[in-house]
This record gives sequence, C-alpha cells and structure tokens, in this order.
Amino acid sequence: MRHIDWQQATAQPYDAVIVGSGFAGCIMAKQLTRAGRRVLIVEAGTGNDSFGQHLDHVQTFMQAVAKTPNAPYPNSPNAPQPEVTDVEPITPGKPSHKGYFVQMGPYPFESNYTRRLGGTSLHWFGSCPRMLPEDFAMATLFGRGVDWPLSYEELLPYYQRAELEIGVSADVQDQQYHGIYFAPGYQYPMQKIPQSYLDRWMIAGLSQAELPGTADKAQIRSIPQARNSVPNAGYTPRGAVDNPAVGRRCMGNSSCIPICPIQARYNALKTLVETDADLLIQAVASRLHISPETGHISALDCKVWKNDSSHDFEPITLHSELFILAANAIENAVLLQASQACQSSGELGRNLMDHPAILSWGLAPEAIGAFRGPGLTSTLVNYRGGEFRRERAAFVLEIGNWGWSWPRNEPVDSTVDMVDDERLYGKALRQRLGQVLPRQIRLDMMTEQLPDAANRVTIDDRWRDPLGNYRPVIHYNVDDYSQGGMAFGREVASSLFSQLGIKDFTHYPSDNPGYFTWQGNGYIWAGVGHVAGTHRMGTRPENSVVNRHQQSWDHPNLYVIGCGSMPTLGTSNPTLTMTALTFATADHILGRKH
Repeated sequence: MRHIDWQQATAQPYDAVIVGSGFAGCIMAKQLTRAGRRVLIVEAGTGNDSFGQHLDHVQTFMQAVAKTPNAPYPNSPNAPQPEVTDVEPITPGKPSHKGYFVQMGPYPFESNYTRRLGGTSLHWFGSCPRMLPEDFAMATLFGRGVDWPLSYEELLPYYQRAELEIGVSADVQDQQYHGIYFAPGYQYPMQKIPQSYLDRWMIAGLSQAELPGTADKAQIRSIPQARNSVPNAGYTPRGAVDNPAVGRRCMGNSSCIPICPIQARYNALKTLVETDADLLIQAVASRLHISPETGHISALDCKVWKNDSSHDFEPITLHSELFILAANAIENAVLLQASQACQSSGELGRNLMDHPAILSWGLAPEAIGAFRGPGLTSTLVNYRGGEFRRERAAFVLEIGNWGWSWPRNEPVDSTVDMVDDERLYGKALRQRLGQVLPRQIRLDMMTEQLPDAANRVTIDDRWRDPLGNYRPVIHYNVDDYSQGGMAFGREVASSLFSQLGIKDFTHYPSDNPGYFTWQGNGYIWAGVGHVAGTHRMGTRPENSVVNRHQQSWDHPNLYVIGCGSMPTLGTSNPTLTMTALTFATADHILGRKH
C-alpha cells in the first residue's frame, strides 16, 4: 500500500478505483492487486496504519466519558460521521438534524459507522456467525421478505475464504445447527475463544430449562469471532499493524468495542498493508460521471480536503476502467443519488435495515464474572430459525459479558448512584461495588428486520455538509414483525431470569427514542450498528440495484459492494457474509475481459 497525493492520483489511469477503505474496500483491493490490477483506494477520512496512532486512539478512548463506538476516533467536519449520542426522539413533521444524519422518523436510525482509514472495522465487535441456509430463501420458505439471488451452498467456498482472511476463531461442531453445514474436513483458522464463566454458569443452570415456544433444550453455542486465539495447524495469527509481535492472542482487555488495545481483533488495516494499491486519504467522493451513450461510469469527482480547521478542498477527477463503491450502505446510496446513478429500478436507497435489539438486565444470585474478557463469547441460538418466522421475527440471544455496560454505562453509573444515593465512599464503596458489579448480567435479543421500501436513505438540497456534499436523510421505522419478535424475546429473557434466580432490573422508559408498545406493554429497542440494504442484489433489474455479482444493472463498469447489497439480514452479524460476497465479486471482476 502506498500513500499518494492528489496530483499523483490524477496523473495516471487505474484499472479500478475503490471508494472506501473498510472491510470490503481493502479485501477487494487485495484480490485485484494480487492479480496485477492497478488499484486506487480513495478514503473520505484521515488516518494511517501506524501503531503509534493506534495507541493515541486508545488513550482518547480511555479519557472519554462516554465509551461510544466512535469515542476513540475524532469526528472530522469535512468527513462527518454519525454518533449514537446524537440520537433523539423525533417529533412528527420535525426532522432531527442534531448530528450528521437528518432523521425523518418515525423512529431515529440509531446505528453509526466510522469515516476514517479502516472504516467501521476499527470499532466493530468481531462476531462472525454464518447466515442460516433458510435465510437465503425467506420468501419461498416463510412468505416474508425476498429471496437472495444465490444460496448458502453457492456462498460456502467464499465463507471459507472470508474466515481465513479475517482470522476467525471457532469450532465447526459448535456451529452445526439450524441447517448450517461445512465442507468435509473443514476447520476454522483458530480454535474457538473459550466460553466465559458466565456462559458456563448459564449452560449448567439451563440444562433442564423449559424455553417458551419450543420443546427443544437450550442451545448455548460459542460464537465465531475474528479475534486471535490458539491457531490451528497451518495458520499464523496476524498481530497488530505496524507492530506484529503484539496482538497475536486475545488478552481479554474488555474493550473490543470500540478498540482492542493490542489489535488482537481483526481490522481492515491488516489487509490494507498487504495490498499493492495506491491510497488517497481525505478525498470525499462526490459525483460519478455517467456516459449518456453507454451508461458506463467515465470518471469520479472527489473533494480532497486539507485539514480539520479549514473547509478548503481541491476538486479532482479520477479515471478508471472500473469503479467500485465500498463506502457503506448509507454512503453508497448518498453518492449514487447525488450522481443520479442506478435509478432504473426505483430501489436505490430503499430497504434500509439494522438488527433492532431489545435488552434485559438483572443481578445473578452469585458472582458470575462480569466485565472480563471479550464482550460476547456465546449466544442462545434456538430462536435464530424455524417455522415461527412466518408470524414473527427471529432473533439471536446474546449473553453479554460486560454487565450492564450497554443499558446503564456501567460500572460508572453504579458508582455514581452509590456515592450520591447511598453516601458510600472509600472501603465501603469498594466493598459494595464488589458485591454488585460481578453479579450483573445482560441479555440482548438481536432481532431480524425485513426489507421495507419505506425505510430509506434520500438526499435533499437543504441538507449538506461543510464541503457541500449531501448529508444522509433517513426515513426509518421498525414494523410489527420485528416488534413482535422483540416482545417474544423479552418473554424468553424473563423466563431465563426466573429459572436462573436472577433479579430482573429491566425497565423501559417511555421517553426513550426506541420506545414502542406491543399488546399493551412498553418496550425499547436499540440499534446495533448493522447497516444494510439500500442497494440490494436481485435477479432482475426491475426489483434490485445490483445483480448477484454486486454489479450495477444500469452501469456495467460499476460495482456497489458491501452490506447494502444484502436482500435480507437474518440474525447474523453481517460482516462475515459481506466479506464472503466481496470474494465472490472479486472473482467475477477478475473473470471479466481485461
């Protein structure tokens, strides 16, 4: 990888220009450059691959009061990024524009991403479950959503390549459920991350438990993670970028989101430094040029900004045989709409999805080892698939290892409460915290959301950033299908708490932006950062933006890649499937006439 300036970038033609330096962009660049293609990556944000800068980000995170996903990574006014702290309830007819997003409602879109070298791979959790085979045929099997233009079987070899590239730790036998299968003799690159004490406590306590809605016993399985553990034969874990002796094993620092101090968790910079691509940072893609005769993309306009203290920029135009948009589902949709590209189906920007999650939290009757190790090591998978999906959404129940850190910003909130309300300090405060914090348990039910044309990303001339680029205007709702799934998920969590002797402290204030009612009861959902949809793939140009290769139906030399291409989400974190799709698309591109 070579850092270049804008003069160098405009002085030569490329075989491919890639917009975005996250998972999809870096992995695509690696595949193309290894095949001898000349590739330029343009990144809207700033950053470098030095371990020193990484340690600066760690320090920023440690000093931050709010430990949000973007806490380590400064927000640039020239490449602004959404912040979870900007989420607020929406008054009908009055959009919220507190942050980067312009939120039209009826609910705010609560998830965010990072606009910086490495993209959201800098702050992701690292969970890498595969989708279920049934997830690819929702319409056929359950009369819900749409079918994918490809199957689990077709994606199987690309799942293997994805797991190798990002270094997944898991056990094959653990992952064979709900129809998931593997190639004969396959093993993950690394052994699974050990299940936490909490996981094992729950497995023992629920061995004879009765689960609502099913006669099956509780299936608590370890979750695949892109986090370094003990390597299997033939695999060498990658350490930290610019300091590979560090980070070869997860050390349980308990800050996976937003930053692993030693980079034991994969990030896209590990792939980027292995590419032979040119890299231009601080270059915000603003418009694609479209040939009126052929529909091909002939060029890309970018605004190269100088520094955070100024909005001055250099307008440049880049030329290439191919253009590959790998920003993310929202930024891809904004750029395409600003360029009046991919218009024929009317689907561009639509079908925005996330995994709305409902939380339950309580105090276990004994210490269960909270706040140790990775944030998630096991999930209850019984409700990921089944015939019930005809009526309500599936969900995966995540067993959080970090106490009440999500619902209550622990351990800070308990400390403040004990000082202010109980007037504790010194030894008494330490003892009280020691009695409470290790017993905290949180479950979240990460719930499927179906594609909905009304959930969409648009642009509006009234809303632009300091460089004059469009800000995303978001229309978002969570429908009855997902709300019903979450309400049932809460019922499951309550049942588990009761059977395990956990005192339930869950409450859902009605002034929360994610508050909803279901059958007379109030609940709250939260976003989990799984931004998908907006340029979905399909079998026909009438109902999709790209084909199964993530190639635009309207513009043959344009590929729009990433989670935005996913027709449905199922209940799996989308990064692994997105990475598998990237490998499949790279094979297709390399098979084209060059």
